[in-house]
Amino acid sequence: MLDRLDRTFAPHVRALALRSQRSEVLAANLANADTPNYKAKDFDFQSAMKGAVRNADLGLARTSERHLPGRGGNGGLAALQYRHPVQPSIDGNTVEMDAEVGRFSDNAMRYQAALTFTNSRISGLRTAIQGQ
Repeated sequence: MLDRLDRTFAPHVRALALRSQRSEVLAANLANADTPNYKAKDFDFQSAMKGAVRNADLGLARTSERHLPGRGGNGGLAALQYRHPVQPSIDGNTVEMDAEVGRFSDNAMRYQAALTFTNSRISGLRTAIQGQ
């Protein structure tokens, strides 16, 4: 039973974790908008999500049934890449404030949508269990 619940919610948990990580990366870019030679970083959410789903099934071999199942992969962290700016500043900073704010807002909206969807799934399951 719990295994099925885990399989049901695992993609949503991974998506929320990746959205949260991307928020941190984008916030760091915004915070360093005036730092000379700062290079803006980001990652492709779609490829990171595909990698997280693919690595989710990688388990460690157990020599005893009493051992806990381990998880392989990179711990769910996405590979950061430097962003190529359209117009870098003279001081070497590659943060483009307007574009960065747009990406941060888009990511925040998608995070909220994923959270709302997950909450509705939980509410649906709770209703089914309570029989109302």
